[in-house]
Amino acid sequence: MRTVLMVAEKPSLAQSIAKILSKGSCSSRKGLNGACSVYEYTGSFMGQSARFKMTSVCGHVMSLDFIGKYNNWDKVDPAELFSKAPTEKKEANPKLNMVKFLQVESKGCDVVVLWLDCDKEGENICFEVLDAIEPYMNKSYGSEKTVFRAKFSSITDQDICNAMNRLGEPNRNEALSVDARQELDLRIGCAFTRFQTKYFQGKYGNLDSSLISFGPCQTPTLGFCVERHDKIQSFKSEPYWVLQAKVFKGKESPITLDWDRVRVFDREVAQMFLNIAKTARETRVESVSKKEKAKQRPQALNTVESVSKK
Repeated sequence: MRTVLMVAEKPSLAQSIAKILSKGSCSSRKGLNGACSVYEYTGSFMGQSARFKMTSVCGHVMSLDFIGKYNNWDKVDPAELFSKAPTEKKEANPKLNMVKFLQVESKGCDVVVLWLDCDKEGENICFEVLDAIEPYMNKSYGSEKTVFRAKFSSITDQDICNAMNRLGEPNRNEALSVDARQELDLRIGCAFTRFQTKYFQGKYGNLDSSLISFGPCQTPTLGFCVERHDKIQSFKSEPYWVLQAKVFKGKESPITLDWDRVRVFDREVAQMFLNIAKTARETRVESVSKKEKAKQRPQALNTVESVSKK
């Protein structure tokens, strides 16, 4: 009987997926890192009986950083971080022992099914998981396929079962694009953070002991926030006037009519229209339309994002 290891991106997703695929008959145990559980059950895979192990990681397994000597701010010119400084992959959270946990759980497994989130970050984590487990899995024979990728968008029985029946492959190009983005973020962010922090120290008293960080996403976002804040602070309200008319018919509820001009900022103009409305003896109805509005009850949240926030 083959053993199939399945890996999700978060512990909550692993639990939900295991319960759906096992029809609620899976057993569970804690992994060696204490953060991720392992759900086990027997079933069928590719037409053959199989033993399943469902577990998860906790986001990225690895993170990118400069090698040790380039982390010394006093001895390294920030400009060197753009080209000369080599990088290395490190465990994203060493306290979780995620690599060791994956290696232990992958021993004796014949196949892996990757249930990481269906975005570029998820594809990148797929290959982080594979790098950790492939040396410890059973060797395949010939061209036998042992790595599969599940594509899903919601945690429903139908979507998960469809994903299991239509397994594909992880996308290496998308994973490499995340590697490139991570390196750009690291080099640009660290170089400019170190440069502007050291540049401003001694020039402004309240910045002497602070880290003035820079990030390719963080800094433009901060700019948007500051721009919006400035607009709010500089906004000056102006008084305006509106006309509202109500139409009564017998004991029915009155109908409030909206003014085509919406509002005017000149009180005298508003008063003129009010006088015209008051002296009018007749009102002509040009058209009448009726429509029913129905508000459906909201559907239960079952997307990957909503489950991850529980």
